[in-house]
Amino acid sequence: MAQAITAENLQAEVLDAEGVILIDFWAPWCGPCQALLPVIEELAENAPEGSKICKINIDEQPELASQFGVMSIPTLKLFKGGEVVDEAVGVKSKDELVAMIEKNA
Repeated sequence: MAQAITAENLQAEVLDAEGVILIDFWAPWCGPCQALLPVIEELAENAPEGSKICKINIDEQPELASQFGVMSIPTLKLFKGGEVVDEAVGVKSKDELVAMIEKNA
């Protein structure tokens, strides 16, 4: 299961973490987010070596959505070394997300 990220655990789980971290910015009312959910959960179960899959509910964490400039959802941001190194907006396939992770690993 993808790990939920909040303002409280962002520093430890993402910004100071080793490897690459994919974060799905989503909301429960967002249709495309719901379409992407099975892909995110499958990826979380079988994450490429050295990566972690996380989610941020923008309704519960609006300050994080603002901090990272999320304008529409779903937005996927890939972090490495505490910085955003890649991003995508909209529904993506598992293969597209794995390629994004591996390209930045």
